[in-house]
Amino acid sequence: MYLCGCLSGSVQEITALGTVEALGRGRDFRLLFRPFQSASSTLLQVTPCTVKESGEKHKGSVEIPNLSEENEVDDTEINVSKKKGEGDALKDLMRTEGTTKVREALRDYLKALKTEFTLGMILPTKAAAGQEPGAEPSENTVRNSISPQPVEVVGVKIPTVKILMREIFSSPADELYRIFTTKELVQKFSKCPAVIEAEKGGKLQMFDGCVSGEYVELVPSQRIVLKWRCRSWPEEHYATVALNFKAMAAQTELQLECRGVPVPDEDSTRHCWKHQHFEEIHTLLQRSKEVE
Repeated sequence: MYLCGCLSGSVQEITALGTVEALGRGRDFRLLFRPFQSASSTLLQVTPCTVKESGEKHKGSVEIPNLSEENEVDDTEINVSKKKGEGDALKDLMRTEGTTKVREALRDYLKALKTEFTLGMILPTKAAAGQEPGAEPSENTVRNSISPQPVEVVGVKIPTVKILMREIFSSPADELYRIFTTKELVQKFSKCPAVIEAEKGGKLQMFDGCVSGEYVELVPSQRIVLKWRCRSWPEEHYATVALNFKAMAAQTELQLECRGVPVPDEDSTRHCWKHQHFEEIHTLLQRSKEVE
C-alpha cells in the first residue's frame, strides 16, 4: 500500500489471529502475518518501517480489538501505537490514511474467510518452508495465505460375506412376488406391523424395525433388489439383497443373493431369511390353500 508518497508497502498475508511484522527494505515495507493465540484482538506489529524523507526507522503496532464478520469493517476500531523514536508524522499518517488501507485489507480478508469456509476448515498458515526468520516473503505468499484444507472422509471398512440361498415354494411366481411387495401379506407372515412401499426408492421396515431398507429395483414376478440391513449392524451399513423368481410349472424357485453381510452376522442373517421369511411364507401359503 502507498501512503501519500511518504511510506510504501504491501500486505502480504492475513490469517486467523496473530501478529504481522513489517520488514523494511529502503522505502518499502512488507507485512508478514505470524499467528498467536488470542480471543480478544488481532495485533499487527509493524517493525521496522522507513519514512522516505528522513530515512528513519520506527517500530509500532496496530491493534484491532473487535475484528469479526459480525461487525462492519468501517466500524472496526483500529488503534495505532509507536514503540520508539520520534515519528509523530508517521504515527499520524498511520492513524489516517494507514487506517483506511488496513480496513481495505480487512475487508478482503473477511470476504476470503466467508468464501473459503464453505470449502473446508481454515487453519493458520506458516511461513514458507525453508524461509529464514526476517526474510522477505515470496510473491506467492498472498496467494497461498488462505487455502481450503482437504476434507477427509473417515470410516472403517468391515469384512463382509455373500450369502446364496435357494428355496422352492408351491406357488406361482406372481403370487410369491406379491407376498414380498404387499403390506398386508408381509404383516401376515412376519406377524408384525410393517412399512412396505413397493416402488423404486420406497421404504421397507419389518419385525418392529429390526429389519429396514429400501426398494432399489422391482420387476414384477421376476426380480426384487433391496438395500437391506439389520438394526444390530454397524450404523449406516447396508447389504444388497437380490430376490430372483424362477417359475417352475406350479412352483417357484426363489434365488436369494445377499452381498455385504458383516462376517459376524452371517449365521443370524441366514437364520432370518430361512426361518423368519421362507418358513413363515410356506406356512402362509399352506393356510391360504386350506381356506380355499
